[in-house]
Amino acid sequence: MALGPDDLIEIERLIAAADADTGPVVELRRRFPQLACVRCDASDVTEQPFRRFARFDLHLVDGSDHCMQITADPARAIGIVLAKRNAGR
Repeated sequence: MALGPDDLIEIERLIAAADADTGPVVELRRRFPQLACVRCDASDVTEQPFRRFARFDLHLVDGSDHCMQITADPARAIGIVLAKRNAGR
């Protein structure tokens, strides 16, 4: 399932409003059960984020090939990675 413009708007809204302690992962999984949603530390991801927010970087995951990879194309995205940034980064 590709991410449509409305999906991206909602995902970005949830990430931007996320609480520092709990983060948006639970709510993203509830609202978008068809998407793989992973949370990690920003230092674990070397690719440029699709979008940057106050606490998180948003990466899109493409699974159309044999291996998962980060993509900048929402039409290829089957999941997201939320990379939590440390304060001051």
